[in-house]
Amino acid sequence: MKALIFHGPGRISVEDVAPPVPGPGELLLRVQAAAICHSDIRVYRGEKKARAGVVPGHETAGVVQRPGEGVRGFSDGQAVVVCPIVACGRCDFCLRGLRNRCPQRVTLGYEEDGGLAEYMLVPRRLLELGHLLPVPEGLPLETAALTEPLACVLNSLETCRLKAGGSLLIVGGGPMGLMHLALARLLGAATVLVSEPDGERAAWARRLGANLVLDPARDDLIRKTLEATDGAGADAVVVTAGLPEVVPLALGAVRRQGVVSLFGGFPPGTSTPLDPNAIHYSEVVLTGSQNASIDQYRRALLLLPRLPRLAETVTDRFPMSEAARAYEVRLAGRGLKSMVLPQE
Repeated sequence: MKALIFHGPGRISVEDVAPPVPGPGELLLRVQAAAICHSDIRVYRGEKKARAGVVPGHETAGVVQRPGEGVRGFSDGQAVVVCPIVACGRCDFCLRGLRNRCPQRVTLGYEEDGGLAEYMLVPRRLLELGHLLPVPEGLPLETAALTEPLACVLNSLETCRLKAGGSLLIVGGGPMGLMHLALARLLGAATVLVSEPDGERAAWARRLGANLVLDPARDDLIRKTLEATDGAGADAVVVTAGLPEVVPLALGAVRRQGVVSLFGGFPPGTSTPLDPNAIHYSEVVLTGSQNASIDQYRRALLLLPRLPRLAETVTDRFPMSEAARAYEVRLAGRGLKSMVLPQE
């Protein structure tokens, strides 16, 4: 089979490798769609770690090809999506349903082989945890592959305590910023602002329902946000772009007792000046979110049929033989979401 192999920062290649053979309790997945995440790009750049020789890809949907001995609840040809977290299941975080915070967590696509291949082995432990989810009938697998990023966005918005009728400022209008916009609208946010310098992405933000799209090179982010929220500031500010210079701006644009969440990852060693009084006197919560709980994966999958326009943000599709080009497009900053379709 063909698979994309990560050899180290700046080095990936599509290679012919032996297809995995499922053992007892394991399952072979025929991958139909695997999306490229900005985290994959950060691994490629050397800003985030992954094992040399691993098959990347943690946003994966496919069909069951062959359940191993002892596997129950799945059958050949069944459409599924993968929650790529393999957790211990016994630590305090796991027992509270927060397996994404498990200190022994292993993630497919980083430590173990992921979905950028024609076939993927679903480990026994992942199946035991219930991290393989059936796709709702009628949902295209290409759309189902967006379950993982949408679950991360759901976790982000719930961490922000965003309520129906509330206001949200999104700093960064890339694929994840636009996903925040679409989901916030679905969940009832009344005012959503997006700060994005790229003209194409700004146009997407308007198309997906942003009340106001700001150009950070031209617009005063804090002043414009205050004007749009009757002087109060946004209930929540989500920073999806890993730019340290925007953190003080986010703190200036949030309302008293609001939440600023650092969603996007930052380069190693990043620091930013911070006025602690901006947090202290306004009782602002400064937090972050990373990945999601299995409950949020489940709910994100159920929400996807209600977000049909998210599929439009997949702007580039590649066969398995050209999977490296999916990285090139993202590295060049062109388009939005890149998807590899291994069976085409």
